Amino acid sequence: MPKTALLAGASGLIGQQLLPLLLASARYGRVIALVRKPLPLVHDKLEQLVVDFERLADYGPQLVADDVFCCLGTTMAQAGSRAAFYQVDFTYVTELARQAAANFGGQLLVVSSLGADAQAGAYYLRVKGEMEATVRQTSFHAVHIFRPSLLLGHRAVPHPNERLATLLLKLARPLLLGPLRPYRAIGADTVARAMLRAAEDDGGGIRIHRSDAIAREGRAGALAG
Repeated sequence: MPKTALLAGASGLIGQQLLPLLLASARYGRVIALVRKPLPLVHDKLEQLVVDFERLADYGPQLVADDVFCCLGTTMAQAGSRAAFYQVDFTYVTELARQAAANFGGQLLVVSSLGADAQAGAYYLRVKGEMEATVRQTSFHAVHIFRPSLLLGHRAVPHPNERLATLLLKLARPLLLGPLRPYRAIGADTVARAMLRAAEDDGGGIRIHRSDAIAREGRAGALAG
């Protein structure tokens, strides 16, 4: 029978690429998008659930899905403070995972970051690592953690430092070979395709998808599509 997908972060860089893939997939008969405000999109499969992410527990009974895709995330620059960043990238993500797992969700597919490590010196990477450690403890049949490098794609509010980093990584791409390959910048659309492909595999356990593997999986997903 067709499955239900739940997507958080549908308006973000990866989420806006992933949503149309989920709607087009024969795997899903229903796609629930958790949104702060309604998206300008109508589709027979799409159900938009307007939520206050600070009160996710209030929506617990509605967070029922076979595959839970979490593309929530911000940057330190956008968040404006460490506390605000932590709220989005740790609290929202882990609470969503906890609520959906309690409803017998089968798979969690969550976006983290290259270099995520709960012991990292960099605050951004440390929070991502703490998030990973927490979602690993949930009762999902499978937890897929995606660790992309710098993401390429259209940002509503691009940051000057991100534009510079993107340009430098594009120029350096031919030099990033062997062990440096994971540091190549990667398209948000590639990550989205890799996430859908991982869900379709229906494997179990905890799986870490590094940026270079995400690129391969995303290309394979594009060819399959």
